[in-house]
Amino acid sequence: MPPSIKTLPLERLLQSQGFGSRKEARGLIEAGRVRVDGLPCRRPEQAFDAAGLVLEVDGTAWPWREQLYLALHKPAGFECSRTPQHHASVFSLLPAHFVARGVQAVGRLDADTTGLLLLTDDGAFNHGLASPKRHIPKTYRVTAKHALTDELLARLLAGVQLHDEPAPLAALACRRLDETVLEITIDQGKYHQVKRMVAAAGNRVEALHRTGMGEVQLGAGCLAGLAEGQWCELDQTALALLRPVR
Repeated sequence: MPPSIKTLPLERLLQSQGFGSRKEARGLIEAGRVRVDGLPCRRPEQAFDAAGLVLEVDGTAWPWREQLYLALHKPAGFECSRTPQHHASVFSLLPAHFVARGVQAVGRLDADTTGLLLLTDDGAFNHGLASPKRHIPKTYRVTAKHALTDELLARLLAGVQLHDEPAPLAALACRRLDETVLEITIDQGKYHQVKRMVAAAGNRVEALHRTGMGEVQLGAGCLAGLAEGQWCELDQTALALLRPVR
């Protein structure tokens, strides 16, 4: 992570949070659209300590963050791209100033896949989570086209051979939740991996929903109550679960 920023002029603090260029930030301040810790401030050059600062822009309060760590409950019909081809972008679900400061998705979910998507503007954190060397477990709920058999579960756990893969890929865990609903955990992150594994085992994925990454799970901790299309910041407990042990 970059060195901590301590005291900066208000216009630079706003700029760092994605509220436009310094000129645009200055315009917001001079127009009386910015409050700091609940108090109005019209002086762009006034300096503040960033730690614990709350910036209020057009009536909405935003705690100052050196870097952002977000969880999004992704709905179907959204692409994990800033230049989507066929659907809306997941970035349209975030505040515009988060997008402006450069948050990126940690990996991708297909347009029709729902569930947990992490986003951050911390490149090292993103790379660490996405690295195959970390083997971060990812858990999915699969709705299959046909009834799930014991043989299919056994094949997924033993490993199935996918086209263009040098060796079979096996699920870390696999259990049937219903006649056609399966929970599966993998740690590789290959292209369309769950869909291809289920197909190779003799069935077809009709719907796919990511429920967790590592020990961070939708519906638990700071992600409790996170509805489709909503985002939240990851708290220190969640971040500690995701960061590698040094």
